[in-house]
Amino acid sequence: MHKESSPPPPDTPPDAPPAPLDAGRTAWLTVAGAWMVQFATFGYVSAFGVYQDYYTTTFLARETSSNIRCAPRPRPRPRSHAPSWIGSLQLCLMYAPGVFVGRAFDKGLFHHIEIVGGLLYVFSIFMLSLARPGQYYQVFLAQAVGMGLGLGLTFLPSLSIVSHHLRRRRALAVGIVTSGASAGGIVFPILLNRLIADPRVGFANAVRISGALVAALLIVANAIMRTRAPPKQSIRMHTDDSWLAGLRHRCAEIKAIICDAPYLWSILGAFLTNLGVYVPLFYLQLFAEDHGVDARITTYCLAILNAGSTLGRLLPPSFADRTGVYNMLLPAIAACAALAFAIFGATSSAGVILVGLLFGFASGAYISLIPSLLVALCNNLGELGVKMGLAYTAVALAMLVGTPIAGALLGTARASAGAQGLLWWRAIIFTGVRLTLAWVLIAGADHMLMQVCTLAGLLCMTISRTLFARRKGHQRI
Repeated sequence: MHKESSPPPPDTPPDAPPAPLDAGRTAWLTVAGAWMVQFATFGYVSAFGVYQDYYTTTFLARETSSNIRCAPRPRPRPRSHAPSWIGSLQLCLMYAPGVFVGRAFDKGLFHHIEIVGGLLYVFSIFMLSLARPGQYYQVFLAQAVGMGLGLGLTFLPSLSIVSHHLRRRRALAVGIVTSGASAGGIVFPILLNRLIADPRVGFANAVRISGALVAALLIVANAIMRTRAPPKQSIRMHTDDSWLAGLRHRCAEIKAIICDAPYLWSILGAFLTNLGVYVPLFYLQLFAEDHGVDARITTYCLAILNAGSTLGRLLPPSFADRTGVYNMLLPAIAACAALAFAIFGATSSAGVILVGLLFGFASGAYISLIPSLLVALCNNLGELGVKMGLAYTAVALAMLVGTPIAGALLGTARASAGAQGLLWWRAIIFTGVRLTLAWVLIAGADHMLMQVCTLAGLLCMTISRTLFARRKGHQRI
């Protein structure tokens, strides 16, 4: 039987990194360093639920919890559901600088942006420890703005650098790296809860201890990670002609990216997915508390969900290297959509544990496969930073508005209604529909006209997969 030959590798421009080695000590040390960065950054952000509870009950008790977080705690009085600027802006800024950071990454400035971002991030954590009770602006500047910008400089490059070293096992390597975020999401909530509750430690010292751990991890990570980008010759422009040539080259790059249909459909699908995928991460614990689930279970909702996410970031990517990224990504998004609706039934301890583990697994698979998808959509590694940066900049807007929209849909609890005054069905429907729409947008275009209004998200990724399969000439994508 004739065996289909693999498509020839795309032409590589002279300023692109050399082909990945797929082996060696340096490659796997870089993976380990990137894992540490994810643990210290996204993993720390995953512990924001600890901060939001402490802010609401003690530190910023005079502020409405909607100003603090996306999931306002029910009170026996009306409350505003304004956007939770601390949590959502922090997440938004983690993705928003993607275009600029990606361009710097392509220019070989990996360590420069990692070091600057790490310094800003650690400095902001220690500044948070100096914030005074009741001073909302101090917490906002340190945690939302300072830490958010530091995250934006460190998060994306640590995902991209793996592609300089690994190709055949790239999806698995990215899955290992992103599992660091889930591991941090297990460790930091337990650590902060215990330290803040200890009267001998308190809030300020708890933040400093966690900041010291973050600093140690980032120092080690930067010491062992390596980039294979070429010397930064293209940064230096000596004449007007060379400057104009560089400008024309960049315009041609952007035009090629804008005309890349599979890439654009994938961005739209990722945008719609991120409108909904983080809602259960913010609201599952509150939902469980409102429905009388055992407090011993609700306290560990976040750790349970991140435990499932750890497995999701490791197992599906290991199969994606053989079956194709799209073929693993689409089931992950579909599972997220189904499990978002399954939250309706999570009104017992067993239900919360089951939904938390399964949704964590599915969402972890989605989060870990998106970087591999963006790498697969690149014609060469020289455009990796720009394409990944553009995608995550678009995702940043979804991160900013997704969970606050869900919070607004919860409605206002009336004094006589108590917790049951929160309109959970609206937030859950919003989450499930958005995830279903994303699945349609990624999966295919045959029924786009029929489903565009109700299942648009899923359609985007489907269209992207169909176009990319035609480009490659096979279905193993």
